[in-house]
Amino acid sequence: MFHTTFYLRRLHSLCGLFALGMVLFEHIFTNSMAMFGPEALNGSLAMMELIPKPIFLGLEVGGIAVPLLFHGIYGIYIALQAKNNPERFGYVRNWNFTLQRWTAWYLVVFLIWHVGYLRFYVKGVTGTPISYELLQNFFTSSPLVTVLYILGMFAAIFHFCNGITTFCMTWGITKGPRSQNVISAVSMGLCAMLCLVTLAFMGSYFV
Repeated sequence: MFHTTFYLRRLHSLCGLFALGMVLFEHIFTNSMAMFGPEALNGSLAMMELIPKPIFLGLEVGGIAVPLLFHGIYGIYIALQAKNNPERFGYVRNWNFTLQRWTAWYLVVFLIWHVGYLRFYVKGVTGTPISYELLQNFFTSSPLVTVLYILGMFAAIFHFCNGITTFCMTWGITKGPRSQNVISAVSMGLCAMLCLVTLAFMGSYFV
């Protein structure tokens, strides 16, 4: 018997881990260049422009957009079925389960705003290339923009890092409580490190 839900959930976890992970690490690495000044970030952005446009577009659509859309749409279906109750069961894993759903809802809105404005409007419609100066003006234009972007990055980081733990459990990589606790601790350590890097490069735009 073909268990559709079984395979959809595994495809969902694969798309989330690799597509979101690829986008997240690329964004953090590229933006971290801002800590070394405008020339470093603009140079890093210029290197990405060297990729032939058909290849770059293919990567954006096939490697990022389609997997993330599937992960998001099917993730909404899963989230609507979930029963979150952290007040009654105050365990760390239950809180992580709940935060995974909350960050997912925030990311849906955040990505529509972030991608819609910077990728489609600024870069696509106006034809303005992304640069240090543009991002600095964008992030420093309003405290609300800064806070919303930092929260969006934190949500993506937690969602991805906690997703590592759930991925390992879903795929049977960590079967026992001890191995699950180890991978959870490592994932949350990675989460803290990436959040600190995010604060560092965001802060550099205000120096």
